[in-house]
Amino acid sequence: MRIAVIEDNEALAQGIAHRLRDRGHAVDLLHDGEDADAFLRHEGADLIVLDCNLPGCDGLEVLTRLRRRGDGTPVILLTARAETSERVAGLDAGADDYLTKPFEMDELEARLRAMARRKNLEFAARDALGPLVFDRTNRQLLKDEQPLAFPRKELATLECLLERRGRIVSKSQLITHVYGTGAEQEDSAIEPHVSRLRKRLEPFGIRIKAARGLGYMLEVDSA
Repeated sequence: MRIAVIEDNEALAQGIAHRLRDRGHAVDLLHDGEDADAFLRHEGADLIVLDCNLPGCDGLEVLTRLRRRGDGTPVILLTARAETSERVAGLDAGADDYLTKPFEMDELEARLRAMARRKNLEFAARDALGPLVFDRTNRQLLKDEQPLAFPRKELATLECLLERRGRIVSKSQLITHVYGTGAEQEDSAIEPHVSRLRKRLEPFGIRIKAARGLGYMLEVDSA
């Protein structure tokens, strides 16, 4: 599952991301309201963890814009204030749940699971990929429950493409996912990984299509 964590406290954001990634989920971190709004408009997510107090524009404005676009992605609001009025404002703006800081990671994770159940989302650590299964927890690609020998960077490339299956993924997005935020890598650095990954996946009916000047997209043959 792809989860957007929008929180300007970078230490807290990284802590949430580490916990969720450890559970096998893909996490996009954003620290500014305007950046978050642009990301949600163009990229989207399965679940959103949204802080109320953000630079750029606050969390309630990000949420309001999201709902005005007709986007029903489940949102849990994080707030440092215990006042009922702020919680009510958040729920009225379209939040599905809220959590007051400080909080335990176990509670955040439980609330995300509950939101996923209410929206019939699969809060799971495995993803079917044609005849293969991608195990996010162990970061392995399985065939008949046996791991296939794929290099780590190729698996990271596949993970990023899989999270955005059916959509074009830019080279810069792949670089960030494979090498980390702020990595000083040219976009062309991802090309050898994509090329080798493409050759490994083709026998299983899984294709990586190139969109010239835009990026790559993952496609899987119908059963």
